[in-house]
Amino acid sequence: MRVKTNSFQSMFTVDSRGLYCRPGNFYVDPSAPVERAVITHAHSDHARRGHDHVLATAESIAFMQVRLGTAARLGAQALSYGESLRIGEALVRFAPAGHVLGSAQVVIEWGGKRAVVSGDYKRQWDPTVAPFEVVPCDLFVTEATFALPVFRHGNPYGEVGKLLRSVRQFPERTHVIGVYGLGKCQRLIAMLRESGYAEPIFLHGALLSCCEVYERFGVKLGPLLPATGAAREDVKGKIVLAPPSAISDRWSRRFPDALTAFASGWMRVRARARQQGVELPLVISDHADWDELIQTIDETGAPEVWVTHGREEALLYHLHKTGRRGRALALIGREDEDQ
Repeated sequence: MRVKTNSFQSMFTVDSRGLYCRPGNFYVDPSAPVERAVITHAHSDHARRGHDHVLATAESIAFMQVRLGTAARLGAQALSYGESLRIGEALVRFAPAGHVLGSAQVVIEWGGKRAVVSGDYKRQWDPTVAPFEVVPCDLFVTEATFALPVFRHGNPYGEVGKLLRSVRQFPERTHVIGVYGLGKCQRLIAMLRESGYAEPIFLHGALLSCCEVYERFGVKLGPLLPATGAAREDVKGKIVLAPPSAISDRWSRRFPDALTAFASGWMRVRARARQQGVELPLVISDHADWDELIQTIDETGAPEVWVTHGREEALLYHLHKTGRRGRALALIGREDEDQ
């Protein structure tokens, strides 16, 4: 159900490039090159090449430089959490989103109103990031990746325990785990370390650069080794992390009796795990689940909520039932790189 709303149309418009803030003359996470972009985090469906000017956290700029070659054509400016910057007529600041290192909610104040654009976010504990901060607002623009009541992620440390039990149970097998390269990889490593796993963790080459950025910003990940070229005996009984695409191709078959796993919120859907040939599904997500989405909307106190992408219908129905105004923005170009 969609509820028509006009109260913020003077502040924001939506076009083919995304969400445009009129008083600041900038886009938030535009899907095509623009003159001025404010970036919530460095995943490829939010941070793209070709913008003239970019405003983001220092961590997101570093990831964009590693992943894209450059953060912006003419200049990138870093803004720390809590620091305010006037852009045009709008006052802008960042608040932690808890999604990946450097991820931020964009807080925009103009005309006596406050809007918060969440980007992607999660509420679960993550030792590698600043925890999510609730910002009271008049308009909350939220993601909705897992906005169905079936998605309740549970305790991620229980999933890590399941992985470690499997490693102990099958010491002759190499556990090859699919992880997204920015965020999930480093979070899983950190949780393994917190759970007492001190062995070297082997990494696919595509994961090394983002781990180096985490280390540069003070997130200690412990001993990491390249998986490519490692002797079969060295990885026997060990944990290997790789991009999801690599766990089902011949790259993973070089390891002794590889046991494939995948860390993602989508592993709650068992049929999806079976389709991808995953032996050990690990329900670990870097996005808010249904309960966390509802909790966050309630805690912001926002009477108006816009849904940027994902499973919008159930969330809009809930908003309508609870007396809030809701709108689906139907932004294009959102993939599931980071679920």
